[in-house]
Parts: sequence; C-alpha cells; structure tokens
Amino acid sequence: MGMFGDSLEKATAATTTRPIPKSAGAQVRYLVKQHKGSTKAVAHVLGISQRTVERYVKNQIRRPRPELAARLEREVRQRWQPRVRQKAQQRAAQQTGITIETRARFGFTAAPGTTDDGRVRLITQHLPPAYAARLFDAQAAGATEQQLQNIAAEGLQEIYFKDGGRRADGLLVEFTDIDYVELDF
Repeated sequence: MGMFGDSLEKATAATTTRPIPKSAGAQVRYLVKQHKGSTKAVAHVLGISQRTVERYVKNQIRRPRPELAARLEREVRQRWQPRVRQKAQQRAAQQTGITIETRARFGFTAAPGTTDDGRVRLITQHLPPAYAARLFDAQAAGATEQQLQNIAAEGLQEIYFKDGGRRADGLLVEFTDIDYVELDF
C-alpha cells in the first residue's frame, strides 16, 4: 500500500478497544484461530514453515526474528476486532466524517489573473461523511494509491479551497509532492 492506504489502515486500527496480543505465541494462536485452526494457512501467510507455527503455538519458540515479528504484528493488527473496526468505519461514513492532515504541494487550475503556482501547505481539514464513505469503498474495492489521493484531493478542493461552493468557482486542485498524510475518524 501507499501513504493513503497505510494511513486509512492505521486510522481504522486506532479504533480498536483492546490492545493486540503482546507475545509471539499469543499472536500466532490468534492467527491460527482466525484461520479455523489451520497452521498451514498461517505458515503460508507469514512465510514460515508449518512446524515453526506449531512451535510458536506451543510456546517452544518465544522470540521471533525482527522481520517475522513485524509481519506477525501486521497480520494480527489487520484482523484484530473486525466488528469494532467495521462499526467505526460505518459511523465515519454515515455520521462523523473523516479528518485529514497533510503537508503537500497544492497547485491550481483557476480563472485567468489568479495565482496558480503550487506551494507546500500544511492542511488539517474535516471532510464530510460522503468523502469518508468514498475512501472506504474505494479501499475495499482495491483502489490504487492515486485513486485514493484523487478522492482526498476532491474533498479538500470542495471543503477547504472552495469553502463548500461559497468561493473559487471553477477551481481545480492538484495534490502532489505529498510529504505526509494522516487520517483520523
């Protein structure tokens, strides 16, 4: 994933109500439970042998290599409390919306006589539920990073730059050179 996909995933993971299991054994047991008891499926997901998974389940191995520990935590975090995460996304898509904080270069296509030179801006803006729904739907459909970026740019264009249609009619915003993006809902 790219910046927007990772930021959406991070924001969704922040909605959980309990921390993920701490030990490697507990994390592997959770993954085995999620895969209906199949240590083979967990081994495939983690890129290790089935026997190694069985040894983690029995706490015969306690400390994974750093790269395996990172993969293990990422896989558990993606599957942790799915209903809580889904409800938070639904609430954001229907009621509360989403907040985007970004530092990026914004350029404009506007009426003659206006400045359209792009410049780096730090923007924190709340987007309405419609844009949150579009972002979640696009992510679920497997949208590319550019498609997610375009949805966010459209939201910032309408809400931040056009002020909900009260100014800058005909303005088109280009969202480039992204330094960072953080989403929250």
